Amino acid sequence: MSAPEPTTRAPAPLDALAVTILCFGWFILGSIAAVGANYPTGQGFTDSGLASTIVTELVLGGLALVFLRMRGHSVLALLPRPNVAGGMVGVVLYAVGIATWWVTLAMFDTRNMASQPIAEIMANTRVSFTMVLALSLVNGIYEETFLCFLVDAFRGHGASVAIGVSTLVRLLYHVYQGPMGSVSIVLYGVIMAGFYWRTRWLWPVAFAHVLADLVALT
Repeated sequence: MSAPEPTTRAPAPLDALAVTILCFGWFILGSIAAVGANYPTGQGFTDSGLASTIVTELVLGGLALVFLRMRGHSVLALLPRPNVAGGMVGVVLYAVGIATWWVTLAMFDTRNMASQPIAEIMANTRVSFTMVLALSLVNGIYEETFLCFLVDAFRGHGASVAIGVSTLVRLLYHVYQGPMGSVSIVLYGVIMAGFYWRTRWLWPVAFAHVLADLVALT
């Protein structure tokens, strides 16, 4: 296993709040608005929509890194360090997430799954593989870098708080997916944040997310 990837100083509450607002605030507002509008799903993901997300995440991620650098964090320490071993662990993490989801599905009445917002969104999705690949790489690294930063920010409050805060933020910008989609997000969030809590190894978590996006959108 690769060495842990801690930041150079303990994150302060201000850092965590700023990262949450800057990196996820816009997405949270959009997701909650979708719930308020009764989950509009007429249009699924499109190439233009994915491109917009990529640009937004690159800009917001850059701003967040500048802010954190000014707060005394090392940008290199904040970002994942790709390697083969971490990629293999990421594949296992992805498989664990999928297996957990299928076990959970067995406990629900899934006869109406096709009417779930996320199912309707995916049914209406028309995207190219090139754009999906680009989105998967950017989104997986973006989300997990800053969600795992939140785990570090609340590490001193114990596992339940650190994992819970990260998972809650993840859930808030995914509630547009509907009830079953939200359940899957919570399960996935707990697994990823829990792994990072124990190992402080960011790359497997990011790579698992890249795989999840890639598989879901192709």
